[in-house]
Amino acid sequence: MDFASILPDVIKVADEASERVLQIYQTDFKVSYKEDQSPITAADTAAHDIIVRGLRGISRDIPILSEEGREIPWEDRKHWSRFWLVDPIDGTKDFTQRTGEFTVNIALIEDGEPVLGVVTAPALKEAFWGAKGEGAYLRDRTGRAHRIQVAEPKRLKRVVASKNHLNAETREFIEKLGEHQLVQAGSSLKFCRIAQGHADIYPRLGPTSEWDTGAAHAVLLAAGGNVRKLDGTPLLYGKEHPLNPYFVAAGDWYF
Repeated sequence: MDFASILPDVIKVADEASERVLQIYQTDFKVSYKEDQSPITAADTAAHDIIVRGLRGISRDIPILSEEGREIPWEDRKHWSRFWLVDPIDGTKDFTQRTGEFTVNIALIEDGEPVLGVVTAPALKEAFWGAKGEGAYLRDRTGRAHRIQVAEPKRLKRVVASKNHLNAETREFIEKLGEHQLVQAGSSLKFCRIAQGHADIYPRLGPTSEWDTGAAHAVLLAAGGNVRKLDGTPLLYGKEHPLNPYFVAAGDWYF
């Protein structure tokens, strides 16, 4: 697949979803809770509908797995060699707490690898994208897009983490890195801050799902970084159960 040819269309879909999400964000929206007690708002479902419609317009042959979509049996999914992986809003807690640190995420997965990803941060007016062989880019608040890449590490490691998920295991991992600076970021922006060179490493020793990480993982790969499980093997997608194992995201220097 020619990623460069479809990337503008995927960005357009993400932008359309982001615009609707921001409209709802600026209202007195209601918060409901799913069976697992995770929050959901009208913005999640609206973004899901816009993204699914847009991706089907790009290609009706590529199946879609979305956090807010219907559950698709493993018997069907196990035959997918290529699929769209969508998180309409990652960081719904950040959305409901109005921190601005939430994102819209669209990834294309091929043979378990995230090969294209678009991440937008509607409230921050930022967008990140990347694709295999095409590099990674940031569109900043001014609307200007420029290429990004991971930073060369210095002695002081900039560790990106979430104040919502800084558990004891994560703290222990960070202390072993030696001299470090903690950089706060929410949602999938943690990957993106490494991709743009504003942080160096993100250890996630807690639960995430494939849709939480796929798009930003693709951006980080395109920016020269990597995401690996604690045993050093790549973090892959399209598993029977979408829960991710623990992982570390960083520039290739770490691995």
